[in-house]
Amino acid sequence: MKRDTAIFDLIAEEAQRQARGLELIASENFVSEQVLEAMGSCLTNKYAEGYPRKRYYGGCEVVDQIEQLAIDRLKELFGAAYANVQPHSGSQANASVYLACLKPGDTILGFDLSHGGHLTHGSPVSYSGKTYRAVFYGVDRESGRIDMKQVEEVAQREKPKLIICGASAYSRDWDYEGFRQIADSVGALLMADIAHPAGLIAAGLLNDPLPHCHIVTSTMHKTLRGPRGGIIMMGKNFDNPWGRTTKKGNPVKMSAILNSGVFPGMQGGPLEHVIAAKAVAFYEALQPEFKDYARQVISNAQAMAEAFAEKGYHIISGGTDNHLMLIDLRNKGVTGKQLEEALGKADITVNKNMVPFDDQSPFITSGIRIGTAAITTRGLKEDDCR
Repeated sequence: MKRDTAIFDLIAEEAQRQARGLELIASENFVSEQVLEAMGSCLTNKYAEGYPRKRYYGGCEVVDQIEQLAIDRLKELFGAAYANVQPHSGSQANASVYLACLKPGDTILGFDLSHGGHLTHGSPVSYSGKTYRAVFYGVDRESGRIDMKQVEEVAQREKPKLIICGASAYSRDWDYEGFRQIADSVGALLMADIAHPAGLIAAGLLNDPLPHCHIVTSTMHKTLRGPRGGIIMMGKNFDNPWGRTTKKGNPVKMSAILNSGVFPGMQGGPLEHVIAAKAVAFYEALQPEFKDYARQVISNAQAMAEAFAEKGYHIISGGTDNHLMLIDLRNKGVTGKQLEEALGKADITVNKNMVPFDDQSPFITSGIRIGTAAITTRGLKEDDCR
């Protein structure tokens, strides 16, 4: 077969770009060679609708073992009672949970996109905001931290069916216990989207959502240092709260409802080559050296945030507990778009980002988001980040 030189030349060009630059986008990382190898394996040839030992296609004996190994490793990594490794992305993981737990028009309470939340937490331009009635909480104007009083006030007023904690651009740890108390007070389910800090949570360096949140979702490709894809977990399995029963009259467990939300609810066949790569990433994260990596990620981020602050840059919330920081550029007279473009010319990649109470459009922004997960993988330490 004739080689597709156009595509492979571009892949080589992208590899060179990644090698010569500094990757400071908070949602990016570098996977290992064995993760790449699994992603490019013959498993991409296998269709496997269903779940291990419950497939709709033959020839799934090997992929059953692979997917089960991924599930078992994920449960071990986070101490979860339930895990689903099939979501194609974090967005699909969230959508599957919503489909399983909500009806169109139900109210959800999420973190405001303009304050650091994610599109899938109810933004009007997302399916989550179009399908469900979304209301929001934000950060305190002075502290830059989640306004828990506002969370409670909005929850009591709006009575959401689902409360979502998690962010795309928030540098502080989360009070999952406080969110659970609020959720219980209004009869809501609580979901944590830990796409950004997942690896740091797995390493035991940040608060653990699994004891407090009914459901936890995540991506793989940020601090978990895995392939692009989503996961769903629960700290414990429990009877569904809606009275759904089996044909024998027994309560349906939430694990079954969430599984149905993924397949057949939101997806068809799983991507078994990606699931294999997820399993490899979980294996790597279970090794002792992964905790050292996670500690270094946080140390690097804190060193960088301190250096920016010393130079007069405004760090939202005053610092960071995790791998990222959000910098308000308004006191420097430059927009996020301008700085992103200027740094790009020096082979430093960041992303422009809105800051809380921003007066610029999302295409311009008053801030940038910076993360240290990728540069830490490449071996940078605190002195390199100052």
